[in-house]
Amino acid sequence: MKRAFSALLLVATLSGCATSWVVDSDVKSFSSLGTVPPGATYRFERLPSQQADTARQESLEAMAGAALDKVGLRRDDAKPQYSAQIGARVTAGLSPWADPWLYDGPWGYGYGGGYGYGRRWYGAGWYGGPAFMPPAANPWYEREVSIVLREVGSNRVVYETRARNDGPYNASAAILPVMFQAALQGFPNPPQGERRVNIDLATAKK
Repeated sequence: MKRAFSALLLVATLSGCATSWVVDSDVKSFSSLGTVPPGATYRFERLPSQQADTARQESLEAMAGAALDKVGLRRDDAKPQYSAQIGARVTAGLSPWADPWLYDGPWGYGYGGGYGYGRRWYGAGWYGGPAFMPPAANPWYEREVSIVLREVGSNRVVYETRARNDGPYNASAAILPVMFQAALQGFPNPPQGERRVNIDLATAKK
């Protein structure tokens, strides 16, 4: 999934004062749910690795929780009907459109070859920034979020969804919450197969 402005389209108005961000995500979902009763409840389940960093996990759960609320699920740790396991992965690298002669040319010039990125384990994937950034003019960020819902009691998976996007903008704090919304698009009966979901950031915050 390598596209020039696929992660985030930043559109400036003619006045030059206002901007609109459109986050586009590639989403794939699987559901065995027919209907969900109004006011259905859930609690978050944390993996051992997620329990090791409470602050980061709480931040991620706040993002996912807002998206779950939008589809009618209510958090209730005391009497949940579902458990929600969530994850996020963010990796940084060199843009696929970077000049190969400048950054990895045959003469070994510039910033060529062998980047070592430091990443931190978070949720079902990687969540965190690189310890060494690629050249500022040519960064590229790949992101993925996931949600797995299970029935409490039977522990049966009833909903699984993932959303992916990539692009040149280092704005994960704004993009990840919108990706969780995209991942739940169509809940509880999402379309089959992978689909593109576009969400305007201004609309997402309402």
